[in-house]
Amino acid sequence: MRLFTPADIDAALNFPGLIETLAEAFRGDAIVPPRTHHPIERPGEDAILLIMPAWSAPDSPTPYVGTKIVSVFFGNGARNLPGVMGAYLLMNGATGEPLAVMDGNRLTLWRTAAASALAARFLANPTASKMLMVGAGALAPFLIKAHRAVRPLTDIAIWARRPEAAEAVVAQLAGDGIAARAVTDLEGEARTADIISCATNASEPLIHGRWLKRDAHLDLIGAFTMQMREADADALDRARVIVDSAKAIDEGGDVAIAIAEGSYSADRIAGTLADLCHGRVAGHAEGGEITLFKSVGVSLEDLAAAIAVWDNRPAA
Repeated sequence: MRLFTPADIDAALNFPGLIETLAEAFRGDAIVPPRTHHPIERPGEDAILLIMPAWSAPDSPTPYVGTKIVSVFFGNGARNLPGVMGAYLLMNGATGEPLAVMDGNRLTLWRTAAASALAARFLANPTASKMLMVGAGALAPFLIKAHRAVRPLTDIAIWARRPEAAEAVVAQLAGDGIAARAVTDLEGEARTADIISCATNASEPLIHGRWLKRDAHLDLIGAFTMQMREADADALDRARVIVDSAKAIDEGGDVAIAIAEGSYSADRIAGTLADLCHGRVAGHAEGGEITLFKSVGVSLEDLAAAIAVWDNRPAA
């Protein structure tokens, strides 16, 4: 059994390839059982264990079974540790033999960003050139790089509650040859952005529907519990909404919260990412339509990304 570090995963993946890999996975027939949540009791602290399995279709010529195990410790910020950590176990789908353990955080960064870019490949204006990145955590540079793989971005702005965090991402991207700028006027930047990608821990809306211009695409990633929210109900009301899975309807923030409070209804959701990949729902529409993609994470994405890492591994 092999161990894949973050550096190993980075060496094995690129966004154009991974985005297409995810598109093929969503068009396929892999088995994706519901993920399970298990509260972890700790004095004075909330914590959750998530288990996310998936496996290849029964007729797959090279089958795999994979499971991501993720811990969410909400008090880890005070310990200077990531709040979300995990590992991915990839197994031979014909024999059950364990093949690899991969760094779960790094795999998640790659697949989450690739899924958002895949949605944008369908939904965002093909000429989109201005992106606003809301949040300056670990996902921010991955999301920017992923969206650059599908749209001709020439103006990338980064906003964060702490301006120094946005500046740090700008410097990191500059080291990769990508120009970006740190900004403090969230509303002003949102009003002119073609693509807005949010990856934060916000509990109250940061993006308001009245800010969104015609043809804007809003990408919501951060709110994964019913206590988190990145956009208000007006943003949903103005947009054609696509979700990554049914879990976004009753589990994650934003869409699920709006439905629970009665400001939005589930029957207004246009479809899922799989529907887009299968051509069952339309992609970008001319005429100024606003689109919104809500992601809560799908274990199919983890499986597809892990198989890509395994297939691209160097010889032992």
